[in-house]
Amino acid sequence: MVYAIRSYLWIGVLLLLGLGCAAPRDLAWQPPRPLAADQPAYRPPKRPVFDAEVDTSRTVAQLTLEAALRYTLRFNPELQAAAWEVRAREARVLQAGLWPNPELESDIDGAGATGPGLDPQDREMSLVLTQELPLGGDQGAARRQAMQEARLAGWNYEAVRLELVARTRQAFVEVLTAQERLRLADSLLQLARRFEQAVQARVSAGKAPPFEARRAMVVRANAELAAREAAQMLEAARRQLQSLWGPAGPRFDQVVGTLSEVDPVPSFATLRPLLTQHPALAQFAARRALQQSTLQLARARRIPNLNLVAGLVRYGNTGTQAFRLGLRLPLPLFDRQQGNIQEARYRLLQTETEAEAVRQALIRRLALAHARLLTSYQAVQQLQQEVLPAAREIFAVIEQGYREGKFDLLTVLDAQRTLLETTHQYLDALRDYHQARAEVEALIAQPLNRLSH
Repeated sequence: MVYAIRSYLWIGVLLLLGLGCAAPRDLAWQPPRPLAADQPAYRPPKRPVFDAEVDTSRTVAQLTLEAALRYTLRFNPELQAAAWEVRAREARVLQAGLWPNPELESDIDGAGATGPGLDPQDREMSLVLTQELPLGGDQGAARRQAMQEARLAGWNYEAVRLELVARTRQAFVEVLTAQERLRLADSLLQLARRFEQAVQARVSAGKAPPFEARRAMVVRANAELAAREAAQMLEAARRQLQSLWGPAGPRFDQVVGTLSEVDPVPSFATLRPLLTQHPALAQFAARRALQQSTLQLARARRIPNLNLVAGLVRYGNTGTQAFRLGLRLPLPLFDRQQGNIQEARYRLLQTETEAEAVRQALIRRLALAHARLLTSYQAVQQLQQEVLPAAREIFAVIEQGYREGKFDLLTVLDAQRTLLETTHQYLDALRDYHQARAEVEALIAQPLNRLSH
């Protein structure tokens, strides 16, 4: 009989140790939003496996936007940290589902006592196993709470991913714009040098006063300064883009893309309903579920947990053995989770108001980004179709007329300055359009070209 009881005790211990040991499924990760969903993003394995070191000395000759997004989503430390947070929350789900450990207690009454008439065999010995049994459903509620926290971590990962997509596209546009500015500065420098030679030829031929040569020299010197500044700005923009990859990303020589391609802008009324796809709003379903599970956990803890005591006792004076069985139950006289239940109710109401606050903040952000997008699109259209072609034509006519003696130097310099300012306005408008578009698409979490205008 004693051996059977011992066997049942060990079987019970093994069953308790096995409860709740199953690893959680990948339920914390949220489906990626449509924006850049075709680009694989960093997601760590369930068990930490460190990637081999990447050769950071390699250089990419021509970097496309798709490659830049791929490097960011693979190597960005911020995204990797958010991904590991999801894994950590998944581990917390596993921990929340585990039973409390049993306690093994052994007593020997009168151990070490000596004296006349004391028989060492006449000592009471006991081996007792105590197990806490949740009666109110604490474990299930705690596991549901941990699961909702893990889902929130998944939403945070998706929010970081969308933000990095927008930041990468904006940084890429900055590099592409800086390359165009440098190309423009170099072409203007070459033009200034040719113009200086033409002026000097006219001065040498006695067709222009000597001070015009000095003016042409100043124009050439300013063009050299502008070219050096454009090169420095390009290098700074390149560093900004590469910083999104961390130390693991490769270097690159130049980016390739087209700034001049712009699409019509959808109306604000078309874009506003799509804000529900943004993780900041989509996560509130999980946040409500989290607060509800917190409330359920507080209510479950009103019911105290039962402690089951089972073991063997040996009576030394008789040499008999017996099975001990007992129960311990705390009395909920004072602490009935009143404060925790009330706090959970308040937090649930707070979640509803926070959802509306986030919705309004996103609407304001979308309104500003949409206004910038529409303004820059209109500016690009006007500069591209009307202003810039006229400025180029005027400068070409006046430069040729100066060579033929029809215009003076001041007229040429004024036409050149007008063309330069117009070209810079055009580049600024293109840059503003693409940056505003990246922000709008991150807010609605999908590309604009998927929408019908």
